[in-house]
Amino acid sequence: MTEEEIVAAAVADPDCLPLDDAFFATARAISPKMLLKETKRQITLRLDADVLEWFKHRHPKYQTAINSALRQYIHTRR
Repeated sequence: MTEEEIVAAAVADPDCLPLDDAFFATARAISPKMLLKETKRQITLRLDADVLEWFKHRHPKYQTAINSALRQYIHTRR
């Protein structure tokens, strides 16, 4: 790929936008420990097959999408 094609592909992907000088002007280094403040726990969860397939079909990161849906559910109940 050419540099232009790489940039165009990155701009088209909302999860992988190119970083510009403005980003690096305010960026700061963080330690891995800071990333682990909100840890996730591994569990076994039984879901209806159709629910699981719906998330898998629509979201490459379906486990993250399920977590997000559950978090939104919590926020609507507060």
